Amino acid sequence: MNPQTKRQTIAGPAGDIECAIDEPAQGQPPRGVAVLCHPHPQHGGTMDNKVVQTLARAFVQLGWRAVRFNFRGVHGSAGRWDEGRGEVDDALAVIDQLRDAALPLALGGFSFGGYVATQAAARLPEGAKVQRLVLIAPAARNFVLAPVPQDTIVVHGEADDVVPLQAVLDWARPQVLPVTVVPATGHFFHGQLALLKQLIVGAWH
Repeated sequence: MNPQTKRQTIAGPAGDIECAIDEPAQGQPPRGVAVLCHPHPQHGGTMDNKVVQTLARAFVQLGWRAVRFNFRGVHGSAGRWDEGRGEVDDALAVIDQLRDAALPLALGGFSFGGYVATQAAARLPEGAKVQRLVLIAPAARNFVLAPVPQDTIVVHGEADDVVPLQAVLDWARPQVLPVTVVPATGHFFHGQLALLKQLIVGAWH
């Protein structure tokens, strides 16, 4: 993401997990730690996906440490695709090892990563819950998203042809969960990444 990005490998349930960590600007102490989950590994998803990097930039601007990582079988992470089950375990391993007990924790995810973020958040024990979730075009059609708190930030493109907007609204409706819809925008937010970052930062406060 930038020359200051720190690369780190941690031990995961399927072997090494490759991570990238970005600190807040100007050496300020972080206000919290955000663990960010990337899109579907079998469709080219990695921690360097542009939407995931945009999530990281938003958190860095908010003064948080942003932690991205590659799911099992992606680039430098060991193991192989586990249909979403092991990938949630990967996220929990990253949270366990790279969160700071003295700081709030946030989880974010794009597409398949949004599914992983909801499931990981649901499995965290009482006393170690996330302060907030940020879900970008969460994969509500092909995966079962866990229920989330009402202050969860959800952003979706009106013209998303990978995860139809209707699928996300159907998931959000029983929870009375607001969804921010970006008009005429597809799944990958082409040409709208600056707006996406602005929406995340603006909704956080």
